[in-house]
Amino acid sequence: KDRRRMAVSNKGKPAVTHYRIERRYDFHTLLRVRLETGRTHQIRVHLAHAGLPLVGDPLYGGRPRMPPRASTELATQLRSFDRQALHATELSITHPDSGTRLKWESALPKDFQQLLKVLASQHNIL
Repeated sequence: KDRRRMAVSNKGKPAVTHYRIERRYDFHTLLRVRLETGRTHQIRVHLAHAGLPLVGDPLYGGRPRMPPRASTELATQLRSFDRQALHATELSITHPDSGTRLKWESALPKDFQQLLKVLASQHNIL
């Protein structure tokens, strides 16, 4: 496998990522992201470059960002989130032969829902 770390570079291939804020927490932000291109690690690279690294991403996000005075529950949740906090709720493509637009949807997994629940419970408490 190619495990090189990608980076934003003026000499690199073009890659476009659109994002909007869905909800702000005290030290974290829930985003909705839409891609125009599909480069390796594109979302992770672009968000880290924008100062918005993903929870659970040691390659581009570094150590977990622990809010000051975080509750034990929040600290445990952030440290134990054992994957990137990244989920495709919707995926769509145009079928190459028929031209028909195909679309799939997927709810947030339970671990991601729990992370958001704990973040919301700590919002403005810290």
